[in-house]
Amino acid sequence: MLQSGNSVLCVDNLQTGSVANIRHLIGHPDFRFLRQDILYLHTVSGPVDEICNLACAASPRQYQKDPVHTLRTCTEGVLNLLELAERKGARILQSSTSEVCGDPAVRLQNENYRSCVNTVGPRACYYEGKRAAETLFWEYGAHRGVQTRIAHIFNTYGPRMNPQDGRVVSNFVVQALLGQDLTVYGDGTQTRSFCFVDDLVEGLVRLMASDEQTPVNLGNPGEFTMLQLAELVRAKVFARTGGDVDLVFRPLSQYDPRQRRPDISLAARLLGWVPEVPLADGLDRVVDWFARRLAAPSHGFP
Repeated sequence: MLQSGNSVLCVDNLQTGSVANIRHLIGHPDFRFLRQDILYLHTVSGPVDEICNLACAASPRQYQKDPVHTLRTCTEGVLNLLELAERKGARILQSSTSEVCGDPAVRLQNENYRSCVNTVGPRACYYEGKRAAETLFWEYGAHRGVQTRIAHIFNTYGPRMNPQDGRVVSNFVVQALLGQDLTVYGDGTQTRSFCFVDDLVEGLVRLMASDEQTPVNLGNPGEFTMLQLAELVRAKVFARTGGDVDLVFRPLSQYDPRQRRPDISLAARLLGWVPEVPLADGLDRVVDWFARRLAAPSHGFP
């Protein structure tokens, strides 16, 4: 956004992030940072043209620490931002999630899939919150004239992730770099589709600039089992450090989805967007970043 000549206000409560991630932007004349929770963000001075809502912890480990706050972030917090967008005449984008599919009963999930979800359980605070947020976005778009956009995001990874994030890519990479065995849950045959952060950002920018108000999938349709990911990370770290690790297996939670794979034909048709970074190449950058971060005394995170 800054490279395109925009003025940017970054709002973050630092629940999962770090000032270290934006330190290179501090002091930029067009960048402001406000440490604030969107639950309590009611006014912003000056004009606002676009709001990109990326708030809410995305890792089960993180969002389950305070499930009520997670649900409130996706409802009350989203309502605050929609009302701000209405007052400012701003276009607003919601970062929704593949989690709204629950544990899908179909191999390839498109935007019309109506989901297989459970309103109770440890993950419900997140995906039910995100589903409610989509409804709020739809209502403000359909009945109050707000220009809304909704992205269904599938498993993003990349540099600047928190070492304690809790999602599988960071878990495997950190464990391997520390010489620990990689923890695989279940038999490792459950699948995910991993989208590198650069590709996702490009998709979000294009979606914001589009006229599409219904949800659009943004993710990499390449599908990998957890065993395939573990072996790939293991090989990447071995090539870097010469240290090898084993796999250890733990019971799979009954709430863990068995598969994730986005159908991105709508994004390709409407936005001209397809991801470009293969998982192997993205992991090279992630392993390099984590290796440097773990060598720092504080890991660069609170």
